[in-house]
Amino acid sequence: MTLTPIKTPFVVKKMFPNYVWDITSTVKTIYLTFDDGPTPEITNWTLNTLKEHNAVATFFCIGNNIEKYPDVFRNILDNGHCIGNHTQNHVKGWQTKTKDYFENIELCESVLKSQVTKSSIVNRKSLVSNLFRPPYGQITPKQGRTLIKQDYKIIMWDVLSFDWDQAVSPERCLKNVISKAKSGSIVVFHDSVKASKNMTYALPKVLEFFNREGYVFKGIH
Repeated sequence: MTLTPIKTPFVVKKMFPNYVWDITSTVKTIYLTFDDGPTPEITNWTLNTLKEHNAVATFFCIGNNIEKYPDVFRNILDNGHCIGNHTQNHVKGWQTKTKDYFENIELCESVLKSQVTKSSIVNRKSLVSNLFRPPYGQITPKQGRTLIKQDYKIIMWDVLSFDWDQAVSPERCLKNVISKAKSGSIVVFHDSVKASKNMTYALPKVLEFFNREGYVFKGIH
């Protein structure tokens, strides 16, 4: 059983104001994010589902997965979605020496950039990302300060779907999002095999629900 809240408490956001928890918008907007890909079994399905609903999202990718599945990663880019760094090997900031942590982030960054150059998008500069999401949300104050000094935007979240949690049913995963998300919310899903049962059930229904309510889905820049 996890004690992590579905919706990030206001007090937590106030404690770490230099991290991005939500995004103010003049129109009704939801920011869907997908962690831990690319994964051939799940990411392409996700891209097709987003396309059916005219939705743009942000994918926080693991460098090692990009190296294994470069075609899937470039498919994310070619479909017009935003990308972010999720470390090379999904390392935990609290349990990793700062030097090793930054090396892992830099390695992922080099992999990201090498694949961006191979994208079919004409304006490749628009694909260069300074977005970073720490795996498990684990990042020390020193790690965070250093990344911000390096012009990274540390993207956290407003709402967790809990799609990865095997104790959470697909129906509960859906309810987590539609009951807690509001305009400006950054919502976390995962395009991973582990999360696929819940995510593939919830995502189409989340898109349908918020589309009916007049929302748009945008990527993070």
